[in-house]
Amino acid sequence: MKSMCLLNRCLAALPWCWLGVFLPFLAAGCARPQPRVVAYCAQDKEFAEGAFADFTQSAALPVAPHYDTEATKSVSLYEELVREASRPRCDVFWNNEILSTIRLQRQGLLEPYASPSATDYPEWAKAKDQTWTAFAARARVLIVNTKLVPEAERPKGLLELTAPHWKGKVALAKPQFGTTATHAACLFEVLGPEQARAWFLGLRGNGVQVVDGNKAVAVGVGAGQYAVGLTDTDDAIAEVEAGRPVAIVFPDRDRPAGDRMGTLFIPNTVMLIKGGPNPEGGRRLIDFLLSTEIEGKLAETASHQIPLNPKVKAALPAAIETPRTVKPMQVDWEKAADLWKEAQKFLADEFARP
Repeated sequence: MKSMCLLNRCLAALPWCWLGVFLPFLAAGCARPQPRVVAYCAQDKEFAEGAFADFTQSAALPVAPHYDTEATKSVSLYEELVREASRPRCDVFWNNEILSTIRLQRQGLLEPYASPSATDYPEWAKAKDQTWTAFAARARVLIVNTKLVPEAERPKGLLELTAPHWKGKVALAKPQFGTTATHAACLFEVLGPEQARAWFLGLRGNGVQVVDGNKAVAVGVGAGQYAVGLTDTDDAIAEVEAGRPVAIVFPDRDRPAGDRMGTLFIPNTVMLIKGGPNPEGGRRLIDFLLSTEIEGKLAETASHQIPLNPKVKAALPAAIETPRTVKPMQVDWEKAADLWKEAQKFLADEFARP
């Protein structure tokens, strides 16, 4: 009250000609901030920003996105969310994978929300406690330079990449981050930690080229720097559509029915952060991202991600296969999340050092 009285006295003492200068600034300082939704996003910016723009236009509610870097995909945002747990800044986390989502769920950092847009999604794609929903999957694939590798010599499975024939010819994104880290934890679960470690050590001993991200893997193969790379379908198909001399191989696609190996399909996940500044706006954004419209756009725009909602009718490129056309890896997501720390310690020890 005293400060307001002092302000009034100061204003009263000003010449009238000065009031027109100061009042707009005072009004701006007293105005409430405009509502917005803060979204942390591990999905590639070029694929996510269109969805955010569509939401802003339809809901008249701006999105303030916070992206991570290609080299530290999803891991850096997970760590930020954990650090901010006592004072959350984020409303919605759009993760490009699922294991760090489960880890956030287990730490109690997510707010349950059963989005009406998720009604038609398969049950496995919805957390039992309603804290997250999976949507729009990508596959972990091999991209092959067709000028360097004749069709008859292309690898059919991941385990082949440690063979002497591929020495120094294979590229891999830093395995401690992004979908490569998710893939590693899933291999620890499906193959068992001992065999998974042996495979990664075999790659390292075979001169695998470790680069900053999945996009760098795909671009390097397209340019002929590497013969083969392990990457995601969205990065691989970009090289196909750019006319590069590449082909996509869905690894372990023809494994026997009882074999748990196969092509790994990793979904995006979306969740409401507990205690975020705008929970109502966050729920509206989640409803929008899980809509058939957005899954359809993610399938038919440059990312070509695979819809999980059976009601989405989208045309995927011929080079993109789905769990209905190739054998998917039979991974237990919960057990893979249990193995995350073990896999991460191993990968840091073996791949973070010079």
